[in-house]
Formats: sequence, structure tokens, C-alpha cells
Amino acid sequence: MAKSVETRPLILVVDDNEQNRALVLTTLEEEGHRVRLAASGEEGLSAFDEELPGCVLLDVRMPGTDGLAVCRAIRTRAVGADTPIVFLTALRDVETFDEALEAGGDDFLTKPVRPTELLVRVQAALKLRRLTAENRDHYETIRSQRDAMMRLQLQKEQLMAFVVHDLKNPVSTLDLHAQLLLRDKALSASSQESARAIRNEAGLLLRQIDTLLDLSKGDEADLAGAPSPVDLEELLSLVRRSFEPRANTKELALVVNVSGFCVLADRDLLRRVVENLLDNALRHAPHGTTVTITAENTADAVVLRVADQGLGIPAHMRERVFERYVQAGDVRSAKGSYGLGLAFCKLAVEHQGGRIWIEDGQPGATFCVSLRHVV
Repeated sequence: MAKSVETRPLILVVDDNEQNRALVLTTLEEEGHRVRLAASGEEGLSAFDEELPGCVLLDVRMPGTDGLAVCRAIRTRAVGADTPIVFLTALRDVETFDEALEAGGDDFLTKPVRPTELLVRVQAALKLRRLTAENRDHYETIRSQRDAMMRLQLQKEQLMAFVVHDLKNPVSTLDLHAQLLLRDKALSASSQESARAIRNEAGLLLRQIDTLLDLSKGDEADLAGAPSPVDLEELLSLVRRSFEPRANTKELALVVNVSGFCVLADRDLLRRVVENLLDNALRHAPHGTTVTITAENTADAVVLRVADQGLGIPAHMRERVFERYVQAGDVRSAKGSYGLGLAFCKLAVEHQGGRIWIEDGQPGATFCVSLRHVV
């Protein structure tokens, strides 16, 4: 027989962010868990002493008494020595991870919290208290291995962030030298063409570097963005001019049919979304075909479409192409890789309250972005 609501262990959620508390509350209550919320470390300790929860979800960084101090305080209490504590944090770095373990944390979950993962971690934490001594020893061995893997993953992510950041200066310098060459009137036509090709490739590298950096920010729920009215026609005109030389090398017609549309978005993020979608279209468009950008008003949004006339994307792949490093055989190209550009597009669009999806272009693929009207 299932446990009654009253006998189910209480889960204490300590987080100073109201939206985070609301998300965790909804996720846990939908699965029948009892939940108590606390908005500060001090409030969390009082709640712990009053109700002796079966599990604590604890934010790391909070004003006043932070999560690390709360965890240490709980561990000093006789009833808190074996209470499972799961840290929730937007700080995805080795130092925070080590501090959480040293304070006495049992698990470490990074924000933004995924509901399914949260439920799995909470259920595992609750089961931990019911383990026999022998099973607990096995669990501790597995957990130490998991912690070592997590720490290694965080170290790899930090190293990648450092390397990617340091790549920007040399690539920018490369682009600058190509510009200086193009100013030399004595340069031959073939050399000028080579210098323009260098600039195009340097621009592609810079976009990829920015994409890597922003995907990292998105993992930490720290992707910058300041929504404001954006004139789509003016923005797309700028993007089109920067991509026309590349389109010309494949004899592609680049057609932009957008006029009179204004959306609420972060201008820089939106520009880079369009650049990534256009880059994707140009890579997969057959020689001598047309790539088009159009827009239309719907009841509650403006839908921007970027279409090519390539091989298209099968229905079963249209969600997966927005994942990182997806390989798709020879569906779109010889390499069949979608890289990181589309993953960034999904992150940036959803961050601004929009949606991105793919329609069948017959032939080709049409990438659609839904953006908010300016009201």
C-alpha cells in the first residue's frame, strides 16, 4: 500500500530565488512529495529544526547565511548527520563543487534545474537513508567514483572555456591583417580574393568561438540579453551584406523579403541567431540555388524563416539537430555534422521567450524562429 501524504518524508527547499523555489515546488508536488520552502539560510535552519525533513535541497550562494554554512550547521545536529543534502547551484566550476562536498553535501545539481533529473536525484537521496550498512558502503564507493567523474568534467569545461576565450585575439588579429592587405591597391586580383577568403573564414571562426562561450553561459543560466525593439529589415540587411561574398563563391542567390517587421529581442543575440541559420543554409544549399529569408505576422508572434533548397532534414531528425555535435550521416552533407551553431540558436531563442523549429522546404529545409511582437 502506498504511503499516505502525512507519512511521506518532507523535502526542504532552501533558495533565495522565488522562481527557482516555485519550479522545484511544482516539480516535486506533481509527484506527490511534501515540500516546505525557505527563502534564506536562516529560515532554512529554523525549518529544519521544526520539521526534520527527509531531504534538503540547498542553494549554494545566498545572502547572509549561504548554503555551505547551512549544510555545515545541519551536519552538527544529531538528527542532521545522515540527512541527504542536494546542492543546487548555477555555478558550474570545480571550486564550488569541492566546497559543496567538503561542507557535507551528498549530491550536486546545476541550474537551470531539469525536472526529470531533479526527481531522480531526490528519489535517490531519499532511498539513501533506507540502505543497510553493507549497501551504504557500496553506495559510498559508487558516489566517490561519480564525484571524481563530475570533478573531471568540470575541469574539462573550465579548460575549454579558457582556451576558447584565448582564441579570440589571434583570430581577430588574422582578420585585421586580411583587412590591411585589402587596402593595398597594388595587390593582385587573386591575392585580394585570397584575403577576402581569409576574412570570411576568420569571421566564421569568431562566430564559432562566440557560440562556444555562449553555450557555456547558457549552461550556467547566465546568457546575457536585454530585449528591446529590433527592426528586422535593418538587421537582416546588415547580415545579408556580410554573407553575400560567401554566397557568391557558390553562385547562390541570397534573397531577403522582410519589410515592416519589428520584434522584441536582444539585438546581438538575434543577429547571431540569424547568422548561424544563414551559415547553415549556405553550407547545405546546392551550387547555383537560392537561399531565402522571409517573415510573417501570426496572432501572437513574428515568424522568421530561413530556407535553402538542399537535401532537407528527415522528420525524425528535426528535433535532434538542435542538440550539440549531432551527426546525421549524409542527410545534409558529406560530413553530416550540425556542430554547435543550431544548439546556440535554440538556447538564444528560448532564452528570449521564442521558439525554433524546422519545416519541410520541398526541397530543402526551412528553419523557423518565432519572436515576440513589439506592442
